[in-house]
This record gives sequence, C-alpha cells and structure tokens, in this order.
Amino acid sequence: MDDAVTVLRQEFEATEGSFLLGLRGAGLEWDRVAYRRLERAMREVCERLQDEDRLERWMAEGFYCTSRFVRDWTSHPNFPRPEPERYYEDCLQRLDDLADWFFHGFHMYAEPHVWPDL
Repeated sequence: MDDAVTVLRQEFEATEGSFLLGLRGAGLEWDRVAYRRLERAMREVCERLQDEDRLERWMAEGFYCTSRFVRDWTSHPNFPRPEPERYYEDCLQRLDDLADWFFHGFHMYAEPHVWPDL
C-alpha cells in the first residue's frame, strides 16, 4: 500500500513523469504506461481503504479532481487522441468508477469482479 500511496501523491501533485503532468505538459500526451500506473495505484488504495471511516483530504481531493480534470482536459477537440475512441471512454469511466469506490467504500460491480487492464 505504501507504494500505491507514493504513486498517488506524485500523480496528484503532477510531478515529473506523472500521467497528469503529461496531459498538461508541452506534448499534451496521454501516456498509456503512466495511466496504468495511476489507475492501479488508485485501485489498490480503494481496495485497502474501502472499510475506513476517515480519508485523508489530499487523497479525496486527488480522486475527485482526477476524475473530473482528465475528462474535461482531454475532451477538448485539440487534445491528441491517437488511440481508438473506445479506449479513452473506458479509461475515463474507470477513473469515475474509482472515485465512486473511494468515496462510497464499495464499487458498483458484483463480486467477484476483475478489473480488466486498459
């Protein structure tokens, strides 16, 4: 869990090499590897914290902002999208699902649920 929390802090602070910085940087790049790293860290944190009554503010802000920012920023017509449109739709839905899971303490899928790689 410590590794996932470290990844989330780096992502939510948009440090060098993070998915979020890549979206906003000069290249306007959707980095699939960086997205996967962010998504897996978010999923691990959701799983570990789903029974907790209190959540750290920086994490709550990060989950909330990430699910909204990525959709808003990448939906601009000038944002480059070299992958099939379905890939982006699935990734954005995943971020929404993870934010819901984080805040509610459960996800909307019947168990056992396998989160497919995107």
